[in-house]
Order: sequence, then structure tokens, then C-alpha cells
Amino acid sequence: MSMENSSVEYIGRVVAMQRSFFRSGATLDIAFRKEQLQRLHDALHKWERLLTEALWQDLHKSYEEAYMTEFSIIYGEIENHLKNLSRWSAPERHRSPLKMFPSRCKVLSEPLGNALIIAPWNYPVQLLLNPLIGAISAGCTAILKPSPYVPTVSHILKLMIDDTFEDGYIATVLGNRDVNRTLLDEHFDIIFFTGSPVLGREVMAAAAKNLTPVVLELGGKSPCIVDKEADLKVAAKRIAWGKSLNAGQTCIAPDYLLVHQDVKEEFAEALHKAFRSLLGKKPQKTEHFVRIVSDRAFDRLTSYLDNGSIRFGGEHNREERFIEPTLLDDVSPAAPVMQEEIFGPIFPLLTFADTEEAIAFVTEREKPLALYYFGSTEKGEEVLRRTSSGGACINDVIMHIANENIPFGGVGNSGMGTYHGVESFRVFSHRKSVVTTTTRVDVPFRYMPYRLFSLIKKLM
Repeated sequence: MSMENSSVEYIGRVVAMQRSFFRSGATLDIAFRKEQLQRLHDALHKWERLLTEALWQDLHKSYEEAYMTEFSIIYGEIENHLKNLSRWSAPERHRSPLKMFPSRCKVLSEPLGNALIIAPWNYPVQLLLNPLIGAISAGCTAILKPSPYVPTVSHILKLMIDDTFEDGYIATVLGNRDVNRTLLDEHFDIIFFTGSPVLGREVMAAAAKNLTPVVLELGGKSPCIVDKEADLKVAAKRIAWGKSLNAGQTCIAPDYLLVHQDVKEEFAEALHKAFRSLLGKKPQKTEHFVRIVSDRAFDRLTSYLDNGSIRFGGEHNREERFIEPTLLDDVSPAAPVMQEEIFGPIFPLLTFADTEEAIAFVTEREKPLALYYFGSTEKGEEVLRRTSSGGACINDVIMHIANENIPFGGVGNSGMGTYHGVESFRVFSHRKSVVTTTTRVDVPFRYMPYRLFSLIKKLM
């Protein structure tokens, strides 16, 4: 399916409509926001089958994987906001010190305004609609920009949003990077972008022109450390699952392996068995293994196969854009496969002699979006204390994104800002401090010429 770019005229018209609608104050009412969240929930139920079929067509993503990694997360997020929005949005009373007598202080959460949400192709439903939940919850309007690399999904998403909301409140814009540039030339009150660090820099540069705040959910090379104390069978199964999801095209997929040299051979064998258990001897035949999104991505990934010796895997088919899960051994840290996020089912394996060496290897590189450690909990906590990453798991992978009650986001090169749960509400809100002072009492000490200043000084 081809995708036409939304026109510059349409984009300008929708931006103006949403500015006007936000200024009307219609989104300030909490009951209105809850109603829109429920509408989104019901719309997703209504369009779930068509979206599932589109995900299969664009990515060869099975219903089970689509539900687990896309729909269930959105449903859980909406339910969390419906349950807690009244409490999150209520004014917060704060203690006033004696020096402020007779004033009262509170903090109000107000919507930032008009939001732009740009989503990637790898989880095209979840990564477009999850930020939207935060925008609706906070009281913003939103323009949504899905990815052109999954044209069928993006088309269905636009139909769903058009069927559910008025353009002047929430609208979908389609097209390539020229459309992105047109959108970024507009003045928004917040931009929420999920994608690569390279494009994240472009978004941030464009936002700087209007001092627009940004949330950047990026990526990076998320290390997976397997220490000698790890339960190798369990570690292999969980790691193989995390790398198999979406064929490794996941921003928090384990990107490369750092395995203790004493357990390297045993772990490599366990990992091979784990992939076979999940996908069978012929992963190309299973319905539960996603394809690579484009020919360009396929060519980039297959070029990595020469960056080491193949321990297992390596089969690929360009016509289907299929690449078998592949373990690469004898990889140099300077090899191309170790220089950029892999975003595919290729796994470089490096070794370390002690935990200090593994920590040094991670900290010498850009901060990743996720870090995974398999071994004792105590050593895992020490590794996390000594390293920096957007999120982390000890003896697991991926699962920190599944809990809507904890924040998700990057740090440094892997992004800025967090969302999920209350953090989604907060990231689209401004926390405004308010001081209210009675006129019945007017303490004279703060006025010039500052009589009794020695007493005032003690109160400050």
C-alpha cells in the first residue's frame, strides 16, 4: 500500500483548529478527558481486528504477539488513567512556612496545550496511542504522525482516529520525512518523539527554535550481561524470547551479549536450544516470527553477518525479508555491528573475565535505553549502581515496559523524559505553583524600610 503525504494546507488548518479548540477551555474538564479516554478504549476494541490484520500484512506480526506487545499495554494504560485521573489532576496542597503567613500554597496541573506525537514503525499502534493517552489525560490536543514504513497500519490508525475524534481535537497526519519537517516547522507546546537518536537530534533542533519541550524515546545498544552465577537455562530462554520479539526490532531488545568467559560455551548452546524451542528448527515457517521492515534494513542487517563467525543461524531470504536469529562469535568491539543499534535478530557475543570488566565496557559507551543482568541479585544491583541506563532488569528482559505503574524512558543518548501511568499525565502537564494570600491581614514587616529586620531575618 502506498501512502500519500498529507498536504501542507491540511496540516496548517488542523494546527490552527487545535489551537482554537484548546483555547476554548473544552479540554480542561476532567469529565471530558475521561469520556475521551473511554472513546479511545472503545475505538481500539472496534478496530482491533483490522489493526491486527494490518500488523500481519506490514510486519508478519501474529495476533498473539500483537495483543501482548501492542493492545494489552494500551488497554492497561487507559484503565490506569481512568481509575486515577481525578486524583492525579487534583490540586496539591503544600505546607506554607511561617515567613509566608498568611498565605496558602498549592500546585495545579495544567495542560501544556497542543501536542505533536511522532511514532515509529516497530510497535506502530502502541507507540502512537500510549503517548496519546497521556495527552488526553492531561487535557492537551494532539496531532499524530504514524510511520510511513508500515503504511497499512498507519492507514487503519488514521481511519480509527478520524472515526473517533474531531480533527480540531485529535488528528492524524500521514507521510514521509517531508511531512515531519512541515510539522516541525509549526509551533507546538510539546513534541513527543519515538525513534532513533539521529532523528531525535533533528527533532530537538527544530523544537529549540520555539523553545518547545520535547520527550525523546530513542534507543541504543542495550547490553545483556550473563555472569557466571546465572541460571543459564532460564537466562537463555528469557534472552532468546526478548531477541525474538518483533525479530529484534525493539528499542529495548537485548542488543549484544556480554558473557562471562567461564560459561560462554555452555550459554551459547543453551541459547541455541532456547531459540529452537521458541521458533522451531525452521523459524521462517512459524507464524510467530516477524519480518524485517524494509529492504534497506534487511541489507544493513545482513551486512553484519560478516562481522564475526556464525555460531548458529545466519539463514536469510531477501524476498521475504526474513533473517534467522543468529549468534555472532569472535566479534571485535570496533566492528560495525558494535557501533550502532542492531534492531534485528543478530546477536554479537563478547566475553568478560570479571564483573568490573563488564561494567567498564558498558560505561565507556553511550548510555543505553535498557540494561539486562543475569546472575545474583546482589551483583546485579551493584552493576546497576555503577552504570546508567533508561531502565533495567535483573534476571529478565523487556518486562520493565509492561508495568504501567513505573516510568519508562531513556537517559543521555537513549532519550529524555519518561511516561507510562502518572508520568504520562505529568509529561503533558505543567505544574503551576500558586500562592493565595488573604487581604484581611497585611503583615507590615516585608515592606520598606524593613523595620524589625533582625526579627524578619530569623524567620527567613
